[in-house]
Amino acid sequence: MAKFELDTEFVRKLAAILEETKLGEIELADGERRIRVARPTAPIAQPAPVMMAAPPAVASAPAAPAAPAGGDLSKHPGVVKSPMVGTAYLAPEPGKPNFVSVGDKVTAGQTLLIIEAMKTFNPIKAPKAGTVMQVLIENARPVEFGEPLMIVE
Repeated sequence: MAKFELDTEFVRKLAAILEETKLGEIELADGERRIRVARPTAPIAQPAPVMMAAPPAVASAPAAPAAPAGGDLSKHPGVVKSPMVGTAYLAPEPGKPNFVSVGDKVTAGQTLLIIEAMKTFNPIKAPKAGTVMQVLIENARPVEFGEPLMIVE
């Protein structure tokens, strides 16, 4: 097997790309050579966001549907997953009501929440009409790509 020469400058450039894009990892392959650069998966302490007012108390929610076998909500047919890494916000701004709450009827394309990624606020829309059965995240919390956010049935 041929000796693998490591280009540390190239690895530093990949790490800089990870930092800029907030991606979790990058993997490249060239023939039999492969390099993977990943960021730590442990949560990093971040300063708490400043809230203008306390969020309203959550009203009692209708009974949630049973989770699929194994309790994995990511396989639920009504799951809305995060399309990106960022910070999820349930309301358009501090002190304003949430976009949706458990029990709300939503239409396809209606904004459910927003995710801030690289100082851009991205609306996350309902993939179908239905009822919000569960909100699986807390406001102003970091989310990962593919993480379940809500259940809409």
